[in-house]
Amino acid sequence: MKESYWGYWLILLGIFVIVIMMLINSVTTTTTQDYYLIKEATEAAMVDAIDYGYYAEYKELRINKEKFVENFLRRFSETININKTYDVDFYDIYEAPPKVSLKVTSNSGTFFVGSAADNFDIINKIDAVLEMNETS
Repeated sequence: MKESYWGYWLILLGIFVIVIMMLINSVTTTTTQDYYLIKEATEAAMVDAIDYGYYAEYKELRINKEKFVENFLRRFSETININKTYDVDFYDIYEAPPKVSLKVTSNSGTFFVGSAADNFDIINKIDAVLEMNETS
């Protein structure tokens, strides 16, 4: 009889471990996806915000702040997960030389394990500098 109780406890422990792994996997997978989404949206928005008139006159890269923010928010909002809430903060946007620092906080929701509820807020910070190769 004692051996059967050990078998029950082993099965219960296995189910508990699988549930915990599924919760952690869903959080970490969305973190990676969000990071690459933010990175690609930032890079594309910086390229879209280049001021070509300034570049033609002074041969230096410069971006337009308002155009960058508009392009980033448009690209980011088109591809986000609708089940989460996001908070986007722009810290530094330098026009020349082009540098952007931003932070995106995402709330993955509330997970209930037994009677305890846990929230996972994930913060992704990106610093991006736009460079261009000088080809003659």
